[in-house]
Amino acid sequence: QVRLVESGGGLVQPGESLRLSCTFYGRIFSIYVMNWYRQAPGKERELVATIGSGGSTNYADAVKGRFTISRNNAENMAYLQMNSLKPEDTAVYYCNARIPTMNAWGQGTQVTVSS
Repeated sequence: QVRLVESGGGLVQPGESLRLSCTFYGRIFSIYVMNWYRQAPGKERELVATIGSGGSTNYADAVKGRFTISRNNAENMAYLQMNSLKPEDTAVYYCNARIPTMNAWGQGTQVTVSS
């Protein structure tokens, strides 16, 4: 079984930065594709960023150039560095770990961008 725990959310002003962390509890973290999703009030959950087992990355258009996803396989951690935050980035952010036989979610961490 896999358990994911997110941390690092909070309240920030527009233009500021936050770094989200996702701790992976389970076996063989390195084979999982790691994703960050977000869900704003009244909206569907959307994919924000992906990092493959080999380190390749992809981003939603809305966050390209501002967000950076990374992973540390030695420490079973995934990260989402969020810079130049905007009010429209306000959402609950979820960590997701995926292989063909497993799809695990964290409990989410709230990010609020407001002046």
